[in-house]
Amino acid sequence: MKKSLRVVEGVLFVALSFMPAILPTITFAQTQDVTDAGHSTKEATKKTGRKVKSGTKKVVNKSATKTVEGANKVADKTKP
Repeated sequence: MKKSLRVVEGVLFVALSFMPAILPTITFAQTQDVTDAGHSTKEATKKTGRKVKSGTKKVVNKSATKTVEGANKVADKTKP
């Protein structure tokens, strides 16, 4: 009984000895995951902003072109 108790104590001692080495690694991995998620969100937001800007430019330019075309049609009709 005493020998098995010493074995259990030895195994427990070894397991607890490695805990300080394992815990920071787990914590770092979790922190890195959160950081990566933040970077991904940032990049997705920037990409969405660029797409909105590009789409807005297209709409504004097309509207301006159509406005000029309409103005030209009216000008042609109103010539004496």
